[in-house]
Amino acid sequence: MSFTLVNFTDLTLDEKKMVLSWRNYPNVKKWMHNQQDISLQEHLEYIEHLKDSQDKLYFVVKKDTQYFGVIDFTTINMQQSSAEFGLYTNPFQKMQGIGKILIETAIHYAFDILKIKTLRLEVMHNNLKALKLYQKYNFKEIYDKVVNNTQVICMELHNEDR
Repeated sequence: MSFTLVNFTDLTLDEKKMVLSWRNYPNVKKWMHNQQDISLQEHLEYIEHLKDSQDKLYFVVKKDTQYFGVIDFTTINMQQSSAEFGLYTNPFQKMQGIGKILIETAIHYAFDILKIKTLRLEVMHNNLKALKLYQKYNFKEIYDKVVNNTQVICMELHNEDR
């Protein structure tokens, strides 16, 4: 099954608003470093800033008219051949396997399109569902840290280990 990646900078205003509603959804934002609601103005300004960014890419993952969620790549460093990534699902799309779709799409994009060698992520220690998914795809814990009084597990996947 092939999916379309739509860069945030190419989204329509309605799609940008849709993504913002996902990001501000309580069961999505509770897993973010910044758990505050983001205003439409802040959201639109951030997307505008992405047009000039060399180290960040944000995509909506969709197929036909179904929107599955967001994958993002930050701290993209071509010299070190690495990037960090994150994902969140469309909380209004009730379907099994959305996390799998998003992570497989992100892994493919990182290693086959960006051609990096190391993909990193951060996950809250109590986000057991996400942690289990990342482990299933061979992400390995490299260290822990505390962000906003929450323990965060830092993980990475090397291209040769996928």
